Parts: sequence; structure tokens; C-alpha cells
Amino acid sequence: MKDYYKTLGVDKGASKEEIKKAFRKLAHEHHPDKTKNDPTSAQKFKEASEAYSVLSDDNKRKQYDMFGQAGPGFNPGGQGGFNGFNQGAGFGGFDFSQFQQGGGFNFNQGGVEFDLGDLFGEFFGGGRRPRRGRNITVDLELTFKESIFGTEKDLAINKEHLSVKIPPGVESGQGLRLKEKGEEGQGGRGDLIVRLWVQEHPTIRKEGFNLVTELAIKLGTALSGGTMTLETLDGPIELKIPESSNQGDILRVRGKGVPYESRGLTGTHEKRGDLLVVIKLIMPKKLSKEAKKLVEALKAEGI
Repeated sequence: MKDYYKTLGVDKGASKEEIKKAFRKLAHEHHPDKTKNDPTSAQKFKEASEAYSVLSDDNKRKQYDMFGQAGPGFNPGGQGGFNGFNQGAGFGGFDFSQFQQGGGFNFNQGGVEFDLGDLFGEFFGGGRRPRRGRNITVDLELTFKESIFGTEKDLAINKEHLSVKIPPGVESGQGLRLKEKGEEGQGGRGDLIVRLWVQEHPTIRKEGFNLVTELAIKLGTALSGGTMTLETLDGPIELKIPESSNQGDILRVRGKGVPYESRGLTGTHEKRGDLLVVIKLIMPKKLSKEAKKLVEALKAEGI
């Protein structure tokens, strides 16, 4: 049985953030674009992706911890892998909610794709439908800024040039499906799956629709306030520092976060989250004689 925790190099009690960080490190190290399609690295990349897809999902992780690899997508109580229809969940826990007549359904388990239309034909008779072409999966690396604001990327697949529109606010490891852009088959073309990998930003991170960064300020600015220049994804801005700012205080810059659509009674509106600036106080390592006198004066004032 594969040990997904060992694959990512984390403990069984690791948090989702620790799992995500470990996966990003492995994905960056073994990404095909960086390893020139080295077979060993390609296998490690595949194993890391498989482990992350399970451990990053609360339900799949819970089943994996209980039953091992048989957990995600498998009902251990069933006979021969089937346990009848389970309130619309299909056979053995498989989700058939996306199955459409004539459209087929491709289920990916452990990196192997099954056409359930063919399986239905085998179990219930009626012959086999013409198989659709295989899906094609490609990896696409984005800068952090591209992942926040969205972008368009050109791809060349099977001698066909495609323009892929990346929506704002995508996450690393997320996949985009382009219908009927995969390989040809007697039952139609398969799909193109674009896996997105987002580069980390050195100073900014994403939390929901908000962006979070830190701003280091000196003691004098924290006490008396002032204005400082802050680099954002929209460019530099002038940020006002209030008087008596403390370590860990959060300053909110509205409308400088992740773009998103808000739907209401009056229709759909384009909105953005906020930029949260966490104050990091820089304490002086040494004080001059004059500075010490000023500190003593502040102490005398009860500050």
C-alpha cells in the first residue's frame, strides 16, 4: 500500500497548510519543465500529485486514514467492489452525478481513466459504445500575479494552437477542462485537462479573496505614525500608518485583493477582496546616548 504521507514527507497529523507546502516543494522540484522530462522525476511528480489529491481533500483523507488506498472512491462494505446504489452516489461510492447520456463519463482513479459507458455495456449488455479519444493532461506554470488577476496562455496540442483563458483567483494544483480538445476517438474527442501550478510570491499570500502581506516599520513610526510606500500587485501605494501601531496590527486596504464576481438581485458585479497589511515592528539593536535619554523621558511619561 502506498504511504501518501511518506510520499509528501509529512507526518500523519500534518495540517492542510503543511501538506500544501510539502506538495508545492516537490512539484517545483520535479516539474517536467525543470527536469527535462526525466522519467524518475516524472514518476515522483505523478506520485506527489496523487498523494496531494487525496490528503488535501478532507473526506478522501479521512477514508484513506481509515481504509488505506481503498478509501477514496471505494466502499469497503460492498461485495466485489460494489455496494448497490448509495443514495445517488453510484456503485461503491463512485459519483455518477456528472454522467450524461451520450456524453459518457471518465473517472480518474490512481492516474488511470475508466470510461464508465463501456463498463455499463459490459455489465448490463447492449454492446460497447464507440470509445471516446483519450484525455490529454498538460501542466501550466503561472506567476502569482497571473493566478490572482487571470490571464490567457497559448498552448500547442496535437498541432492545434489553443488559447486557454485562466480565470482570476486560481489555486495551485487546480485543473481546467477544455471539452473535446483531447485525442480523436471513434466516439468523439477526449478532453484537455490543464493542471495549473502557481509560483509562490516572496511577500504576498492569498487567503480566500484577500491578499496578505507584512510591512516592517521602525519604533518611531509605530509611535508617531506616518506614511510609507508599499509594493502591491497593482503597483506601489502610499500607506498611512496610524499613531501607536503595535506588532501584529492589521491595516486593511480595500479593493486591492482577488477579483471575483458577486451575484445579487441587481445582477452580477465585478468585485475585489482586500489587501491585509500585517505590521511587523522593528526594534533597534543599539541605542545612542541621546536615544536612551528620549526613552527614559518616554518612560517617565508612562509610555
